[in-house]
Formats: sequence, C-alpha cells, structure tokens
Amino acid sequence: MRSWQLRGAHASAQSMARVAPLVLLVVGALSANTAQAQTKDTSSFTVSAKGGPIRVWPIKHASVMLEFRGKTYYVDPASLPGGAEYKKADAILITHEHGDHLDPQAIKLLRKPGTTILANPNSVTKLGEGQPIRNGEKRKLLGIEVEAVPAYNVVRTQYHPKGRDNGYVLTVGGTRIYFAGDTENIPEMKRLKGIDLAFLPINLPYTMPPAEAAQAALAFRPKLLVPYHQGQSNPQDVAQALKGSGIGIKVLSLP
Repeated sequence: MRSWQLRGAHASAQSMARVAPLVLLVVGALSANTAQAQTKDTSSFTVSAKGGPIRVWPIKHASVMLEFRGKTYYVDPASLPGGAEYKKADAILITHEHGDHLDPQAIKLLRKPGTTILANPNSVTKLGEGQPIRNGEKRKLLGIEVEAVPAYNVVRTQYHPKGRDNGYVLTVGGTRIYFAGDTENIPEMKRLKGIDLAFLPINLPYTMPPAEAAQAALAFRPKLLVPYHQGQSNPQDVAQALKGSGIGIKVLSLP
C-alpha cells in the first residue's frame, strides 16, 4: 500500500469555524508537517509518488495547483484570491467553459512562454487557444498522463449536459488524482480504478449535494477525498456520511 504524507497548514480561524476540525481518516501512514512553499497558502498538503512528493494546493472553489518534480500544474484556475504569490504554470487544465472554471485573467496571470493549455473543445473555442481534449482521450503532458473523463448532470442537465465537459484523471508518478469537475454521481465513476486522491463537487444546484457526493465516493473508493466546489454546502456533511467507510476525508473551506 502506498504511504501518504499530508502537510496540513492550519486554515484560518474563520474557515475552521465553518468546517469544524479537520477530519483525517486516511488509509495509510499520515504525518503532519509545516508547509514549506513560496505561496502564502493555508491548505497545501503533499502526497507521495514515485520520483518524489506531489504538493497539492486547493486554492479556492474548483481551482487546484499541483507541483511535481519542478513542474507546476493548475486545474481550473479562476478568480484567484489576492495576497498570494502564484507560481507560473507549466500546464493549465480546464474542465469546461463556465466562468468559475475558465478565467482568461487568471490564465494571463499564470502563463509564461511555453505554458500548455489543455481543455474541453468549448473552452478552447471560447479562449481562442489551447489543445482540445475530449471524454475518453488521453495525453502525455510534461511527464504526467492526463485522461479526460465524463462530467455531466443526470438530473440538472441544463447546467452540464453529457459529452460537453471534462473531468480529469492525472497519473503523476504512479499516483492517480481525479478532478471530477462539475458533475453529479454518474455511472462512469464506477469505472474509475486505483484513485489515490479525488476532488468531488458538492455545490447545489449546479452539481450534487454532499450525501450524493459521498455515494459517488463509495462507487470508486479513493484513498483520500477532498470535497470542493462547495458553494453553500458544508464539506463536513460528506465526512459524516463517509464515517467508518475507510475513505480518507480532508475537509477544507473551498466555497
């Protein structure tokens, strides 16, 4: 079993008041350390991988940064909070074209010469640049593997129709990280295998409620789950629903 290491810097007093104590039920070895980073973040942690640790920084809402072996990857950077020093992106992945996922200003802030942008076709069209990737397609990207997987609504189909948007499974040094994007609990989640870290949305009415996200997690059983894209939902409700399941939960305030 792969060991896991989390570097959990303490969240702000306001965030902790909202989400209550951090819930860590992670399968494998855990050890808390002080985050060492150039960015002024409050929620970064690391997970182990072949070739070195992966630093994971859930920034806000659906925006997440990964660092691995000197490369920096962003997923859905949008409306980035001020007061932080963001490293320039080697690659940016966009799940779909909604403004809380596709933000040209954030991309302008993060990009540098040679930054690769990978996105669903609608986002490429809207942005006017980038490489399109569709559900079921795979790419090699700066030493990692990217697989675009379905992300859509079953009940609230007016927001995210089937076939348009992407989720992503990134294989980073043998560690598999799933970014669900905006989705409900779809049948395709049962096909996910060997997911080490997963990000599932819990924001109604656009995605799914916490109880449904917990059921989705049970369908593919990641080692560690981070509820994100929260809106007014409480990620602690996901932790309660999965209590005793053996799935690790990291509760952060990511509205």
